[in-house]
Amino acid sequence: MKNNLLEQAKSLPIDEQIDLVEAIWDNIAEHGAVPQPTKEQQEELTRRLQAHLAHPERVMTFDEVTAAVTNSLRK
Repeated sequence: MKNNLLEQAKSLPIDEQIDLVEAIWDNIAEHGAVPQPTKEQQEELTRRLQAHLAHPERVMTFDEVTAAVTNSLRK
């Protein structure tokens, strides 16, 4: 990345920096680019899948998750 461009972006007010990042991200998404998970993220996904496959009965419905979250926020 050109340092000049980065320095120009850093000189913008924070709200304009956020707008710039959102515009760049939207452009990336329009091109269908999908970032690959990191090694750690892939390992976590694999761990979770293995745990689910080993115990598929250990699941919560969406309603159960919603109720648990709602109850925890009320405390």
